[in-house]
Amino acid sequence: MSREMKDSGIEWIGEIPKDWEIRNIKYLFSFGKGLNITKENLKEQGVAVISYGQIHSKLNPFYKISDDLIRFVDESYLKTGNLSLVNQGDFIFADTSEDVQGCGNFIYVDGQQTMFAGYHTIILRSLAQKDNKFFAFLFMSDCWRKQIRECVNGVKLFSISQKLIKKTSILIPPEDEKVRIVNYLEEHCVTVDNVLEKTCANIEEYKKLKQAVITQAVTKGIRGNRELKDNGIEWIGEIPVEWEERRIKTLFNLRKERNFSPLEEVNLISLYTDLGVVQHSELEKTTGNKASNADGYKTVYRDDIVVNIILCWMGAIGRSEYNGVTSPAYDVYIPRNEVLSKFYHYYFRTKGFSGDCYKRGKGIMAMRWRTYSDQFRDIRVVYPSLEEQREIVNYLDQKCAAIDELIAKKEQYLSEIENYKKSLIYEYVTGKKKVPQE
Repeated sequence: MSREMKDSGIEWIGEIPKDWEIRNIKYLFSFGKGLNITKENLKEQGVAVISYGQIHSKLNPFYKISDDLIRFVDESYLKTGNLSLVNQGDFIFADTSEDVQGCGNFIYVDGQQTMFAGYHTIILRSLAQKDNKFFAFLFMSDCWRKQIRECVNGVKLFSISQKLIKKTSILIPPEDEKVRIVNYLEEHCVTVDNVLEKTCANIEEYKKLKQAVITQAVTKGIRGNRELKDNGIEWIGEIPVEWEERRIKTLFNLRKERNFSPLEEVNLISLYTDLGVVQHSELEKTTGNKASNADGYKTVYRDDIVVNIILCWMGAIGRSEYNGVTSPAYDVYIPRNEVLSKFYHYYFRTKGFSGDCYKRGKGIMAMRWRTYSDQFRDIRVVYPSLEEQREIVNYLDQKCAAIDELIAKKEQYLSEIENYKKSLIYEYVTGKKKVPQE
């Protein structure tokens, strides 16, 4: 026999079971914020902390805390940052995201260990101090997140505020049904999560391999055993004796050309940590980034290097394949003679160079850590001959294409499994399906 349903009066929900409630989230949770720290404050041991980066990790199962995601801060924060401590039943939301899909990402605190919410986070504290795992599954659903995604603001970064979350509504089933739903979803999600975890681990291994191949090629070359010499770049160590060490300002000029053409006449270009430089039109559907005008945007030409001064320390640097315009918040660099920008595209996206950008940057928090052009241009880099730059680029293009193909296959499989999991959760947290009573 089908259950009796009622109109929820809310578009994203549709019909819900007659005995379910709808309430505003602010009546079930109070709000707080995480520690004002940067990655420099993290320690090998100490008090557990979950920050923005861990919340957006592909290893985050959302409805529980994975040990792999836990970081640590000094115990002194127990005295100075006690308002950022979380308890079992609380939620830690990321307050920023690089794309719309990540808006609403969180971690549910399912254990009783002493733990802080870290940088760029919002705390939802349970007023009733109950087991809130049902809401964890609800918050994972695209239909609930739609309330956040339709209201976020941003172009390069999307901000998720306490005010925005407080406006959302949540579904509340009867207590006994809530327990059945949680038990059912946990049981079924464990199997799915095991597959997801193994697939993610495989993808990360491929990415590490790619990073290792790139780092080796751009710091040691590909010509086999050769004589090496010391250099002044700490993370590289020795370089081939034929190579030079230069400052970026001797290899690239800062482009200052601005755009004043109408939005409909220009090709908007975006920059992302994972993707590099892409055409805006390719990502509007998935990221939600929509510019209203392009006045004062910086002009970009093919082979230019585009640098996000806020996120370059996280790898948001890349060579442009396109002519177009980009955000005035980015720096654009023109390669000089005897400089192959694709070589430095690979070099600039290594972990070691990201560390150089961080050392040269400044700011009050991680997501506002800026590396300005005067500091960026002063960083020392390697400089092989133009001929060897071409050799290395051709080698890396082939090697990276092969690894990227393996990653793409794994990510396609990952997407299929994630979609199955989302569908499973949606059906039960919205009452479309009912867990059978034993």
